Amino acid sequence: MKIGILDQVPLPKGATVKETLDYTMTLAKEAEKLGYSRYWLAEHHNTNGLLSAAPEILMTRIAAETSSIRVGSGGVLLPQYSPLKVAETFKLLETLFPGRVDLGVGRSPGGTERTRLALTDGLANNLSEFPRQLDDLFGFLHNKLPRNHDYRMVKATPRTNEQPPLWVLGLSPSSGKISAERGLGLTFGHFINPDKWSSTLQTYREHFKPSLNSSIPQVNVCVFVICAETTEKAEELAFSQDMWLLGIDKGDSRIPSLEDIHERGVTSDELKQIKQNRRRTIVGTPEDVKQQLLELSKRYETDDFLIISNIYDFHDRLKSYQLIAEVMDLH
Repeated sequence: MKIGILDQVPLPKGATVKETLDYTMTLAKEAEKLGYSRYWLAEHHNTNGLLSAAPEILMTRIAAETSSIRVGSGGVLLPQYSPLKVAETFKLLETLFPGRVDLGVGRSPGGTERTRLALTDGLANNLSEFPRQLDDLFGFLHNKLPRNHDYRMVKATPRTNEQPPLWVLGLSPSSGKISAERGLGLTFGHFINPDKWSSTLQTYREHFKPSLNSSIPQVNVCVFVICAETTEKAEELAFSQDMWLLGIDKGDSRIPSLEDIHERGVTSDELKQIKQNRRRTIVGTPEDVKQQLLELSKRYETDDFLIISNIYDFHDRLKSYQLIAEVMDLH
């Protein structure tokens, strides 16, 4: 099984931005030593606790300080940007770090409508243009724009023979079909909402067409995973992520400490929401985690996963990834 890491660069309450970015660098270098296959960076804007606003910059830093692990975006918010600019950024990354770069893109607006407008400098909402932007991005990457395209004579710089593989982050059959018809990889966000997994992956596999990007369907699945030596410890650690997810809905994306949680208490409605959110999460001992990952692998018919852990204490978070690498024999 190939397992990578998705890092949203979450800010624990009480930590500084610099400390948190240092945590990301430490985790990325340790991930390579442990045998993780990829290290992807998310993209979020206008938040007080998710620091990865420019994944391509963090990718460059991480790739420069590692030697073999793949680095990628999970993912660039394509509707907010020019396909040419995204293509040139990632062609340059691929040139600097050959064979180690993944280009994951998503359709998200990036936050509120006001945030989206700030990102696009006031341009009208063009989320419906995502399929066309994907085609343009692919065309710029591979120099395959149609002859009648307005920008056919514009060549993405640098002009290289090798291009980074393109992945689409999706949650629905429509996103599965969009990526399949273009021969792109599909990253399914189990950690966001696993409800439509069956119809999404069935649609993707049924409609897949080979392309310069991939000759066969490629699926990876991203899931929250929290691991500790005992069930009790794993549950305790997961509680900070449980409350973090509730905070996200209220506009606070910083991770609370267990002390803060115990001090404020938890309502019955919050406990119900936590139970609902746990469908997106694997929590347990190394053997528990292994068993549940194997079950997900069978369900999704893939051996390619990205895992994410947003718990309060960085050392506990690092230990979680270490235990997972050991039980899954990633070396």
